[in-house]
Amino acid sequence: MSLFKIAGGTVYDPAHGVDGQVRDLWIEGGRIVGAPADPTVRPDRTLDAAGLVVMPGGVDMHCHIAGPKVNSARRARPDDRRRAEPVRRTPGTYSGTMGSIPSTFATGYKYAGLGYTTAFDAAVPPMLARHAHEEFDDTPCLDKGFYVTMGNNHYLLETIGRGETEQLGDFVGWLLASARAYAAKIVNPGHVEEWKQHNTRHQDGDVRRFDEPIDNFGCTPRQVVRETVAAVERLGLPHAAHIHCNNLGLPGNYTTTLETMRAVEGRRAHFTHIQFHSYGGGEGDETTFNSRVPDLAAYFNAQKNLTCDVGQVIFGGTTSMTGDGPVGYYLSNLYRTKWASIDTEQESGCGIAPIEYKNKSLVHALQWAIGLEWYLLVDDPWRVAMSTDHPNGGSFLAYPQIVRLLMDRTYRGDLLKTLPEEVRNRSVLGDLTREYTLSEIAIITRAAPARMLGLAQKGHLGVGADADITIYTPDPDKQKMFELPRHVIKAGEMVIENGELRSAPIGRTLHVRPEYDPAIAGRLAPWFEKYYSIRFGNYPVSDAYLPRPSLVPCRGR
Repeated sequence: MSLFKIAGGTVYDPAHGVDGQVRDLWIEGGRIVGAPADPTVRPDRTLDAAGLVVMPGGVDMHCHIAGPKVNSARRARPDDRRRAEPVRRTPGTYSGTMGSIPSTFATGYKYAGLGYTTAFDAAVPPMLARHAHEEFDDTPCLDKGFYVTMGNNHYLLETIGRGETEQLGDFVGWLLASARAYAAKIVNPGHVEEWKQHNTRHQDGDVRRFDEPIDNFGCTPRQVVRETVAAVERLGLPHAAHIHCNNLGLPGNYTTTLETMRAVEGRRAHFTHIQFHSYGGGEGDETTFNSRVPDLAAYFNAQKNLTCDVGQVIFGGTTSMTGDGPVGYYLSNLYRTKWASIDTEQESGCGIAPIEYKNKSLVHALQWAIGLEWYLLVDDPWRVAMSTDHPNGGSFLAYPQIVRLLMDRTYRGDLLKTLPEEVRNRSVLGDLTREYTLSEIAIITRAAPARMLGLAQKGHLGVGADADITIYTPDPDKQKMFELPRHVIKAGEMVIENGELRSAPIGRTLHVRPEYDPAIAGRLAPWFEKYYSIRFGNYPVSDAYLPRPSLVPCRGR
């Protein structure tokens, strides 16, 4: 194996307390290694990084880049692709389409072009997980994984309603194992399924209370959250339950978010695209719409068991694409756009609708401000991760702009002045003077999401870490700096060199790996026992990558 040295770079590695120190890095066999004990040993290749900024590769812990939902959104938005500049084929790459939902090849190339080397799709239903794995096989330059949806699964709801906590844990493990997923995802617990069943009281969207029983299942959303979070903890999964709260996007939903945080009862939990769940105002009344981030952030800061990603809104056109079917329907009525709803039988739902965030809209401008408030009001950057909920709040390509907004309060203030004046009365963004440092940016884009996910070999540059490294040219304009890395290295291989794509390795699919134990299957319902026999103990992250991941089949093995 060849020895690769990155010499004299200014290193930012927050996981090891390295904050802008000039250091060398050594790479061998796709991992970071210590410097050779023998000083006469010479590397096979040396990259001179003097004067350049060296960070771990970026980790996007919440995006939508693969699977049936994403593919349905691509089909629903041909207009989006026609308006976008395509990715042209080169001798080392394939062609691809852009728009708000890039094709698989374009997704990988563009993530690498920003310095990201790992990404997780946030919502894949178990019955359609094969499709996500097929798309991952077509997504280059990234290690990737997905979270499997279960907050509206009939069997899970029925099990919680019967109070069968042991069997619930077995079922959660079975879903993860059979789909080869990485983590458990709860989307709008109980209410997507209720809405799918044509409950006439709620056809305009999701307006139920957190402690009202879910029709036909004998449990409440609070119980779904509490018991699923507890099951994830008992299984010892590397990432906490990934929670998309009820009442997304509705005025006054901050009370539901606060109750959901309380419902986990001190256990680990990750609250995703938290910006969309932080709204004050009367129920359904946009005239009183306002930010309640200070209230939520105060509670969040005091609860060390909680983490979040933001779901920052970026002005411009995009596609709303979510496992929350009622939200898609609500947005289509609100903006009078086309709409698609996809039902995954007894498991999940999906809503797709075009959306354009306008800087002259008070509501959209407040959403933009509310996201920034979360970054600036969370005390500990290790508990917040950068996201746009791609593509729901905007494209992942906007991450460099968010970096500048966080690092440059003058730029942030100038943009705020261009928005409707009422934004400053209904949010506290104008009063916040905090500016992120480069080290804090490295935390929220790399070190923190890797730690939240339990990825011991990601998000840092210590010995044994995956050699996923991004090298930037310093620039006073931080947006410009982060838009075009000088070099990106993936598992020791040069992917971006001098700003140009040089190679496109596929990367690994990360998932939890169960061990075999027939006894546990006996606690599952007989029709599960007939086809599956899997153990659900402590889950290590799988290091094995199969070019075509073999899922547990529906029958016969």
